[in-house]
Amino acid sequence: ADPHGDVVVNVFGRTDVGRTREHNEDAFVVVDLSTDNATLQPEVRRHTLGSKGTLFMVADGMGGAAAGEIASAMAVEVVLGEMREKWIAADTHDPEQFVRSIKRATAAANQQIHAFAASHTEYRGMGTTATVAGLLGDMLYVAQVGDSRAYLVRDGVARQITKDQSLMQKLIEAGELTEEEAAQSERRNIILQALGPEPLIKIDLTHQQVRRGDVLVLCSDGLSGQVGKDEIARIVTEEPDLVSACKRLIDRANENGGPDNITVIAARFDGSLLNPPGTADEVGHRVFPLPETGQTSAVTAEIPPATDGPPRRTSKPTLMPSVEPPVVVEPPAAGSSLGSPPPELADDFSTAPTPVTGTPAVSPTRRQTGRVIAIALLVALVATAIWFILRTAQKVAPLADSVRPVVSDSARSRATDSGRIDSTHPTPSSAPTPRG
Repeated sequence: ADPHGDVVVNVFGRTDVGRTREHNEDAFVVVDLSTDNATLQPEVRRHTLGSKGTLFMVADGMGGAAAGEIASAMAVEVVLGEMREKWIAADTHDPEQFVRSIKRATAAANQQIHAFAASHTEYRGMGTTATVAGLLGDMLYVAQVGDSRAYLVRDGVARQITKDQSLMQKLIEAGELTEEEAAQSERRNIILQALGPEPLIKIDLTHQQVRRGDVLVLCSDGLSGQVGKDEIARIVTEEPDLVSACKRLIDRANENGGPDNITVIAARFDGSLLNPPGTADEVGHRVFPLPETGQTSAVTAEIPPATDGPPRRTSKPTLMPSVEPPVVVEPPAAGSSLGSPPPELADDFSTAPTPVTGTPAVSPTRRQTGRVIAIALLVALVATAIWFILRTAQKVAPLADSVRPVVSDSARSRATDSGRIDSTHPTPSSAPTPRG
């Protein structure tokens, strides 16, 4: 590789509604960040990588009605806007700052979608996946939320460089299912995380050095669920024209049923800055640690029993309910900008509570019911104790009438008050602790 050489990017993207859906809830964008051009015109389809790099993004919306379309469109718009403000306009070309900008932009998209849903009840629960890849020099950086995928095709072999944040991926990692079994499971569309439903997210950050001839493929599950990675690799390897390659991939997904919206971006990399084919370096899911946050790993979540899964909407991703009830964020004031994440959250979104893996999720309703039962039992115990004391006093009275204690009205009132206070404020050891 020539350290003073260049990188040439050939890229194209396409989206299709599929054979079943009435609306397309997917969105994508390709941006030459050095010229701030997101048009996919010829000057972007083939361009020399500039000092600010190039951005590729796929988003797959969900939420019913028009919510999915709005969520995915918002995600693309916010990420692009944040990258313009925090990266393009900044006087820096530092790779670490590039990664941090991608992460912050993804987090800002989550915040704004969540705030929008909180102020529009008809869109409550809306969300979208987000796979955001940025190329700077010979390094590719990827921010991942949900189950849209990034593959790197090298030497005719496609390797996934993202990890699905899905129930099936967790079962595969636990050794409970093979990839083939997961692909056929009725629960394959349950994802553990998306932009929008929760105020905080965990963003999986990875990186990969690219070589001459490598092809990056970003896609929604409308493609990856219908076309295997081997066939994806074969098509992009056989087809030098990426416009035709994207069309062939979408056609194959539709031929296999097209049950979902289909989106694909294909980018081929060349140039003297890149190492030549045959250079020994591995392709895969490689976590990128940011200095102030350490290693940011993919989200973990509880795995519910097979008979207690959430409802599904045909093949569209279903977000598994979180262990805690959703936190409602107040929408921005009228006329104000939705803005960036709060300063204390801007750099580290890896601090959201992580449920324990492998136990059934507990609903908020069941936890509230448990608290009520515990309080009722405590009240009953206090009442029984008072009754027992009074009953004992009555039995002792005939034997020592002259020294029988007299309970005054004020003392009885104090005893009653004491019982009421104890019953409504159980000690921590008496009440069940809700699982976080």
